[in-house]
Amino acid sequence: MRHFLTLKDFTKDEILDIIELGLKIKKELKSGEFKEYMPKKTLAMIFEKSSTRTRVSFETGIYQLGGHGLFLSSRDIHLGRGEPVKDTARVISSMCDMIMIRTFEHSKLEEFASCSSVPVINGLTDSYHPIQLLADYMTMVEYGVADDAVVAYIGDGNNMAHSWLMLAAKLGFTLNIATPKGYEVDKRVLQDAYMYAKNSGAKINILNDPQEAVKGATVVTTDTWASMGQEDEKEKRIQDFKGYMVDDMLMKQASNDAQFLHCLPAYRGQEVSESVMELYGNIVFDEAQNRLHAQKGLMVWLNQA
Repeated sequence: MRHFLTLKDFTKDEILDIIELGLKIKKELKSGEFKEYMPKKTLAMIFEKSSTRTRVSFETGIYQLGGHGLFLSSRDIHLGRGEPVKDTARVISSMCDMIMIRTFEHSKLEEFASCSSVPVINGLTDSYHPIQLLADYMTMVEYGVADDAVVAYIGDGNNMAHSWLMLAAKLGFTLNIATPKGYEVDKRVLQDAYMYAKNSGAKINILNDPQEAVKGATVVTTDTWASMGQEDEKEKRIQDFKGYMVDDMLMKQASNDAQFLHCLPAYRGQEVSESVMELYGNIVFDEAQNRLHAQKGLMVWLNQA
């Protein structure tokens, strides 16, 4: 049995196998071929953080695989009312075949997984968002920018930045991260990335200048400046992140055939301009749809592991 908590727990070949499986299942779906890879399997979906894409993609995904998804918010289960994490994990995993959790503290996810008898998937924590990176890389493969990729991440050193670090370090591509001073990535995560990069040949550059980060980039990506739970910091962050908007001028510094990615929701006029979102809308919304396909590949892979 395997859990999917961060990409650092997986090898390059395993990550690529999951992507390939997701692409295979996507192709089958698009051709009208429905295969029930997980008939009558149940997926418990625990949401302590709300989400549009995570709920729709997992609930639709498990249904298309022949199974059933159970939506469980913190208001619906005793986990949000004082029951120990380990007890909730033992009970739910005794009744369901797989569990997805979207929560705040990564340590809570780890504790839950340690007490679960079935695979646990990280639907997002404050530290990592690995399922989004599966969709992002699948999109890069489809748009022909995965080979010899140079990715520029512009913005907050948050869970998305951490997940890009893990993906680059495992797969071996170049990653430039540009954050304002005081908003850099976690040093412990960076140390892990450097360690894995020694084996993969990845080049990781930590910067404070967005212009420098995007030079020669084949993929430019960003994320919201104020994540869920940081609403009270929003106005300060808008000031601190001045100059970090991905706009037309910044994209012109990238490679001529560069693509733009965004995990959504996008706040136009803050981390990305209206014109960039509209110009690269096709790939961004394909990226969003690929949450469905990448996660189906992940669930089937974990079910077979």
